[in-house]
Amino acid sequence: MSTVPRAQALTTAELLTASDIDEAAERISGIVAVTPLERCDRLSQVTGANIFLKREDQQRVRSYKLRGAYNLMVQLTEPERTAGVVCASAGNHAQGVAFACRALGIRGRIYLPSNTPRQKRDRIRAHGGPYVDLKVTGPTYDEAAAAALRDCAESGATLVPPFDDPRTVAGQGTVAREILEQLEGLVDVVVVPVGGGGLIAGMTAYLHERSPSTTIVGAEPTGAASMIGALAARGPVTLREIDAFVDGAAVRRAGDFPYAVLSAAGASAVTHASLPLVASVPAPSHPGDISILKVDEGAVCTEMLDLYQNEGVIAEPAGALAVAALKQMKFEAHQNVVCLVSGGNNDVSRYGEIIERSLVHMGLKHYFLVNFPQEPGALRRFLDNVLGPDDDITLFEYVKRNNRETGGALVGIELGAASGLSPLMERIRESGMEVEHLEPGTPAFRYLI
Repeated sequence: MSTVPRAQALTTAELLTASDIDEAAERISGIVAVTPLERCDRLSQVTGANIFLKREDQQRVRSYKLRGAYNLMVQLTEPERTAGVVCASAGNHAQGVAFACRALGIRGRIYLPSNTPRQKRDRIRAHGGPYVDLKVTGPTYDEAAAAALRDCAESGATLVPPFDDPRTVAGQGTVAREILEQLEGLVDVVVVPVGGGGLIAGMTAYLHERSPSTTIVGAEPTGAASMIGALAARGPVTLREIDAFVDGAAVRRAGDFPYAVLSAAGASAVTHASLPLVASVPAPSHPGDISILKVDEGAVCTEMLDLYQNEGVIAEPAGALAVAALKQMKFEAHQNVVCLVSGGNNDVSRYGEIIERSLVHMGLKHYFLVNFPQEPGALRRFLDNVLGPDDDITLFEYVKRNNRETGGALVGIELGAASGLSPLMERIRESGMEVEHLEPGTPAFRYLI
């Protein structure tokens, strides 16, 4: 198998072959579960296609990451095993490494960003037991990755990358092998979440050889679109800022090796400028195409809730990323479309934020700064004259009370329907009150969610 790519001059098969992935599947057999592929009636009705969910949330560590971690670690030499392993992870790769450490009797140190949910930290400890030590570092995966590299340089331990190593990528590519077997090769489109790019690179390498007519669509969170940035710049770039909410896919810089695989395969980025006015993008028009599009974090939250309420699927943000992308796409009738539910390690304490982000995305939740006159009945007039019959105040907090005549308040309003915003804004104008609507995406709004 190839190690480090010589950039775009190589073909996909020279970087990683389907045979590499077949060999990985043999290595991990008996350790990694063959996860279910389930038809989703709800999404099939919405899209007109046959939508199947590849349930990697039912993997032994509730994520596909075990595939790559174990495939790499089982190939370590005896001296490498003795020296131990180190990894950096937002949580799921760490669980795969921890599981492999215990299964193979290898000691490991795992570096986590500080935003890793407590549920994931607890599961890492449970999988690894006495074989792993957890090290919590900075706020993002990239800080954890830097700390892991320093550890390897000082200790001589082997790094187990979550995506930027051909052995990791080959293991993750075994998902595509299973999908082809489960649908007997009849796969028109696969939709895959993208963080550092290991999963989509492995699946691309396999499908390009074994099912070249299958279209591949990658879904990246809007606030951390590092692979789209790499494709646009013709090489990985480091994003200045990211939204770490989709923690399993929030990576500042896409992997060099995954980028090389996708670039060699002709992957392209779907930009907002290329979207039709209906805000949907068709699946690539030519079979076998590869494209990557952005998915809003609020749309991910909405799909997390829909999956839970309709299918009983508990998906983490990255796990719902590919499914959320379906609403931006169009399919031909009766196409077989596979969406990867990549992980189910979600912390229940996050559901308050998930609901909030979903409501904002759907246009149901809005925030305002209202300068209330400091006189009796001012709030009552606001309630009577501004709120609609189906609207509700969900937050009211004075932000300034040092003026005798007026007092500023932060007001959160949940609408009965998204269409109620325009009438609400008109009633606000007619009220004569000083009101500022805090728009999503603005600096002020970021303090609210």
